[in-house]
This record gives sequence, structure tokens and C-alpha cells, in this order.
Amino acid sequence: MHLHRAGALFAAAALLAACTTTTAAAPSPGSTGTPSVTGSPTSTAPLTAGSGATGSTTARSSLAGPRVTGTTLTGTTATGTAATGTTVVGPSTTAITPARPESPVSAGLPGMPPVTDPHNIYAAAATGLVKASTKKYPAYAYVPHNKSGDVWVIDQRTRAVLRKCHVGNEVQHVVPSYKMTELYATDDIGNVIRVIDPLTGRCGRTIPVIDPYNMYFTPDGRYAISVAEALRELVWYDPVTWKVHDITAIPKCDGVDHADFSVDGRTAVFTCEFAGQVAVVDVASHKVLRFVRMPVMNMMMGPQDIKIAPDGSVYYIADSDSNGVWVLNGAATKVLRHIATGRGAHGLYLSRDAKQLYVTNRLDGSISVLDAYTGAIRTKWVIPGGGSPDMGNVSADGKQLWITGRYDNVVYVIDTAGGRLLDKIPVGNGPHGMALMPLPGRYSLGHTGITR
Repeated sequence: MHLHRAGALFAAAALLAACTTTTAAAPSPGSTGTPSVTGSPTSTAPLTAGSGATGSTTARSSLAGPRVTGTTLTGTTATGTAATGTTVVGPSTTAITPARPESPVSAGLPGMPPVTDPHNIYAAAATGLVKASTKKYPAYAYVPHNKSGDVWVIDQRTRAVLRKCHVGNEVQHVVPSYKMTELYATDDIGNVIRVIDPLTGRCGRTIPVIDPYNMYFTPDGRYAISVAEALRELVWYDPVTWKVHDITAIPKCDGVDHADFSVDGRTAVFTCEFAGQVAVVDVASHKVLRFVRMPVMNMMMGPQDIKIAPDGSVYYIADSDSNGVWVLNGAATKVLRHIATGRGAHGLYLSRDAKQLYVTNRLDGSISVLDAYTGAIRTKWVIPGGGSPDMGNVSADGKQLWITGRYDNVVYVIDTAGGRLLDKIPVGNGPHGMALMPLPGRYSLGHTGITR
């Protein structure tokens, strides 16, 4: 969740002082029915402005590149209850284009490495499959802090803090590059990313980037996507020159922050935390295809992290206010059900064999372990004494889950064999999207290290 959205918006505007004005087409939502829901999604989140924003958007100078407008939605405008202290319950899907086939392996995004195992798209990210070019990297954890504005580097073996690197104002995530040759610490308030060398663990140059709350890479490696949460935009960069190619305005995706890609790499699903829905984006054209509403549209701390199942059959969407995970079908057209996991469900991470999905319940002080294929709950690990498990990753050998304690200024190290807490490492103020290196996999899709 973004803590200083207004400040980020002001800073982004200051970065691009020479502005012109263009108009972005604003989608108008519709409805195709209500899916079945299981579990117990509850919330007392009040409605917030912006989830249905329309109209013109102040554009950037030539530095920002052209804008891409989403395809206008068709259908009947959805309605629902809008009372203070409640969420909107409404139709789940606004479909405007036919769904792509759910067996897309043979028609992947051009330039994307081929899918080697359709039953497990993460097969290349298993234990023992660290690339030769990255095996030389020391096993470090990189902890960003969105309050103290720095990154702490921790040795995964000794768990000692090795160094601290100042980045800027509010560091949200540390993101492995597509080829995993660099790390990027994202500062959305300062409108910069700072490069970290995973070979030395030291910070290098600073690169201007528009509102980088989070960052992803297209499966073909062609673009870096700055997820500009405060601006409700996706800014598509050349990841070599760091010049803006174009911008996708998503005014109806208030709180855009996390994403994942389809098996074929042709579509991306972005969560809209403050709008209770997700935006489905065409990777090739950068256009919004449709929005899919959650059956309960939480607009305070709604849809957050998202992860596609190993076989591509569904997407799992953590929703903090629902205290669980929504299950979206693989075509990203409708919500199938809800899985209650614990208070404040937030982060989603796969075991190295991709058989288990770890759900961090940030307000519950626990981690739910789900079957990654069926969503069945296998067990729940409760942090002794409570905690606030947020984001991180699984170690390269698959034996440890490293997770930041967002509100407790610690990092938890958990044994994945049985959920035992191995260590609680004190860190700085406001630890958030931690990355581990090295990681197995052929390429990184970004965030804290989604590899395939």
C-alpha cells in the first residue's frame, strides 16, 4: 500500500516540468454476471475516490513518450451498495474482448523464452537451476525501507548486516533485472531507481524513473514497466537506455501495484488495490483489454500481490481486506472463488518445486501454505509472538523463506520444511519488498524476483 500518494504525484510532476495535455480514453465498466464465492471475505473499508476516474490526464513532456489509451469498455454500468464503512459488492467481470485460449504455449509472445513444461511454467526456477552467469553472486538479501529510504544488505548464511545503501525518500522494492545482472531499488517519491551490483552488493548509479512504486519486465525482455501507482499509469521503458517508450493510462485502476503474466506472455494482469479489481493489459500493444471486478470490491487495502498457478489454470490474488485470496480463472475473465487465509493477506510466493504457494497474512502474523495447483490449504505457520510478514522470496536452495516484517522492522527467516522460525533479524524502518540473490531461473519478470 502506498503511504504518500499525493507526495509521489507532486514529485513526478516536478520531474517532468515541461508538460502538455492529452486526453486518455477512460473505460466505462460493465457486467457479465456474478461468480460463486467461498470463504469469508469481510471488510470495513470505506470507499475512496478515484476507482472510477474518468476524463483528461496531464501528460508528460517528450521525455515521457506517447500515451496509450485503453480500449473503451462496453456493457451495462455495474451498480452496487456504496455506504460508508462498507465495500461495493458488484459484478465481477467487464469483458470487452474474447478470452484467449487457455492453452497458449504454442503461440507465445515473440522473443519470450519457450515454455518447457506446460504443467509447470516455473520448472526452470527450481532448486539447482541457477544460471552459470549468476552462480558467482554471493547469497545476499536486499532489504528496502520505505521510511528510512535505504537498502540493507544481509548475508544469507551468517545473517549479518554487511552494509547500508542510501537510495532516497521511500524505497519500496528491490527488483532483479530481466537478465538478473542488476538489481533496482525503486523510490517512487524520489522518482528514481538505484542500481545495485549483485556481484558486490554495492550501490551504483541512479536513474530517473517516473513514480516507480514497483517494476516488472515483459517476458520477452523488451520493456521495463514502472508501475506508477500514484499516477495510475504503466510507464514502458527501454531497459537498456531507460528512455520512455510510451505510457498506458489506467484511471480506473486506483492503487495499481502488482502484476503477473499469462503462460504465453501475451497478457498481464495488474491489481488495483484501491479499486477492488484487476486490469488485464495486452503486452504487445500496451492497451487495457478489460477490467475484472472482485465479488467484494475492497477499496482500502484490496487486491495486492498476484501469482499465476504453475499450470496457468488460475491466478491467485491476495486481498488484504478480504483476509484471503481471490481465484481468477486462467483466461483472466472471471473470479471463481475466494480462499480465506488470514487477516491482511498480502504477499504470494512459490516453493522452488512450485507445489506450494505461501501467502503472507500481514495482520495475522502468519503464513498460509496452499497447494499451488488446487488452492487447498495445507497448513498455517504462525510467527511466535506475532508479526507482520510482508514480502520477500524463497532462497535458491528452497530451504528458507525470507520475509520482511513490515510493521516490526525485522526480517523473518523461516524453514520451509515445517514453518519453524529460524531467525528474526532487526533491520531499518519500514522494510518492504526484499529481494534475494542469486535466484534460479532463465529470466526475471521483476517485483522481488519472479523467475521462470
